[in-house]
Amino acid sequence: MTISFLLLAAITITGTAAAMSLKNLVHCVLALTLGLVGLAALYLRLGAQFVGFTQILVYVGAVAILAAFAIMMTRSAEPSELSRSSSIRFSGTLIALMVFAVLAWAICSGTSALQVPGPQPEASVHQIGLALMHLFVLPLEVIGILLTAALIGAGVLAMDETRRAQ
Repeated sequence: MTISFLLLAAITITGTAAAMSLKNLVHCVLALTLGLVGLAALYLRLGAQFVGFTQILVYVGAVAILAAFAIMMTRSAEPSELSRSSSIRFSGTLIALMVFAVLAWAICSGTSALQVPGPQPEASVHQIGLALMHLFVLPLEVIGILLTAALIGAGVLAMDETRRAQ
């Protein structure tokens, strides 16, 4: 493993761990965004350009920003007054460790890693972009309109709640 891979892995793990442990929701979203950027950089480092660019466009550019706006529009930026009991934290940590143990066992004992994969289809980012902009332009535009309508609807719902609260 190279130093750049280890650095990107550390950034990804740090961002996602901070997203799970911070109490302020806005800070959690920003830390999650850092983790998603690190993951996209890992994809790009490993040669999966389409997946890396899609990660940046969809998750960093849309989901994380939309989550930040939704939190800022609907909730206070301050941490909630609810205190977490230690039994809830202990049970959550125990469940997470058990899931990790099961996944690690499945990966180590699985035989799929031993099989030789067949030839991979060659599709460049340019070919995928051409297909999206020529063959699938209508579904792409419909999804864009749907997401825009959902964002406007969330804004309207948030405005109605602030008007009722006043």
